[in-house]
This record gives sequence, C-alpha cells and structure tokens, in this order.
Amino acid sequence: MPNLFDLDAFVAVAQARSFRAAATLRGVSASSLSEAIRRLEARVGVRLLNRTTRSVTPTEAGTQLLERLNPALSEIASALDALNNFRDSPSGTLKLNVPVIVAQKILPPIVNRFLAAHPGITLEVSASDTFIDVLAAGFDAGIRYDESIERDMIAIPIGPRSQRFVVAAAPAYIAKKGKPEHPRELIHHACIRHRFASGVIPGWEFERGGKLIKVTPKGPLIASTAAVSVGAAVAGIGLIYTFEEYVSSAIASGELVPVLGAWWQSFTGPRLYYPSRTHMPVPLRAFVDFIQSAGERARVEA
Repeated sequence: MPNLFDLDAFVAVAQARSFRAAATLRGVSASSLSEAIRRLEARVGVRLLNRTTRSVTPTEAGTQLLERLNPALSEIASALDALNNFRDSPSGTLKLNVPVIVAQKILPPIVNRFLAAHPGITLEVSASDTFIDVLAAGFDAGIRYDESIERDMIAIPIGPRSQRFVVAAAPAYIAKKGKPEHPRELIHHACIRHRFASGVIPGWEFERGGKLIKVTPKGPLIASTAAVSVGAAVAGIGLIYTFEEYVSSAIASGELVPVLGAWWQSFTGPRLYYPSRTHMPVPLRAFVDFIQSAGERARVEA
C-alpha cells in the first residue's frame, strides 16, 4: 500500500494542477511532492499525472483515483479531527483565503482574539483578490463579499456589517485643481486607479438618492497596492477612490480631504463562507462559533 503522504501529495498536485502551488498550500517543497508522485506511480505501476513545462494534469487513471481518494482522505481527516473531543481545547490547522483589504484592516484584531482563546489552533491566512475555488485549492473556508460567494455555501458576517468606497485628495491637490462637486466632474481630474491581479481596472461607482453613476477615470497612476495609491494621494498626485479603511487615518490627520461625500457608496461587509458539511473540521467549527459569538456580543453592546 502507498503511504498516506504520497496519496495526499497526489491529491494536492492534481487539484492545484501545479507542483509549486500545491507545495505552497501544503507547506512543503515542490521537490518533495515530485518525489512522492514518483514513488506512488512506481508503486501502482500507472502514470497518474501528465507533466509538461507549463501544466500538470491528471491522466484518466489519475482522475479516477482522485475521485475515489477525495472522500476517503476527507474521512480520515474527520476521524483524526474527532480526537479533538478528548482534548481540553481544540487543536489543528485552519486555512483561510481572504481579500487583501480583509487581511490588512479587518482580520488582525479578530485573529489575535481567536488565537488567544484557542492556543492549540494554527491559523494560516492567504490574502488574494483573485477569485478561486477555495476548497479545491486546499482551504477550509474563505472570506469574500456577497456578490462573489457561491449560493451553495454557508455564509456568516465577519467584521463590519457595512463598508464604503470613498474619494479623497490632498489639500494641495484641491488648492491647485479644485474640488469636484459631482461625480461626472472627475473626468477633468487626475485619478489614482487600482488594478486587480486579474488585470481588471474597475470603474468608480457612486450613488445618491437611488441614482447610480459610473465613471471611467483617467490619471497618471495605476497601482495594485493600497500603500502606493494612498501615498500618491497624500503627495498630491490625484484623487483616490478606495475602501474607507485605507484612508480614514489620513483623513483624520488632515493629510487627505473627503471629496463627494454625499455620493459615497455603501455595501454589505465581508462574510466568512464554508461548505455545508456534516463533519466540519474542529478548528473551523471553533472559528465559526467564535465569530458568531463575537457578533452576538456586538449586537448586545450596541
């Protein structure tokens, strides 16, 4: 019989379609996964993965094996996870995939309190704005906003119940270029734009009295990180449109001035989502219970 590490390595690589990506998720080296696959194929006498310099895909035999192994390995994981019931506090690893804004501005205080309450749990957080199948990628759960959560998932609020996109500019920029009073005036201004990892540069949306206005801005800077964008705005390069959390401190200090406040668009805050499973991993169950109890306390205090 092949050992469980080799079987798990095969599942990881077959699902990720990449030795490097699977190694990152498993916290091991790509070479160790490659060696495991070689051992497994030698043991079973069948090629399980087709490898090229650009892709890794399961063979017909590999696809069939993957379909049978997934539920079997999940059952083994559940059986081992059930041993948590005999411990004073739960233990294990919880892997989350979250948006960058959540990782930077929302999750840190939650994580600190959760880990203090559950010292036996190891939490792995991967921040990415790219939409992925978190379960296929080896995560236990994800955090996203409503529009990108699949309907067959269970989703619960985490962090703020609502957020806003805001516009701001440095006093020096406003003194030089003026302060727009309507979203359509932005076409005459220098705007700092954001590019997602997918390559998309989103337009700017505004809402007032039920009226929605979309603007396609132009400007001298396109950035993929908030730090660069906010720094440029503070330096007077142009107007910034971003999550309020990224610029609230700069607005409070006077480094940035709010613009078009009456048109700022609010939206539902992030949600923790996970599959409806009979045997939920104990670390995930502990995190869900923690988030729900924290939300309940917040409502009572409010």
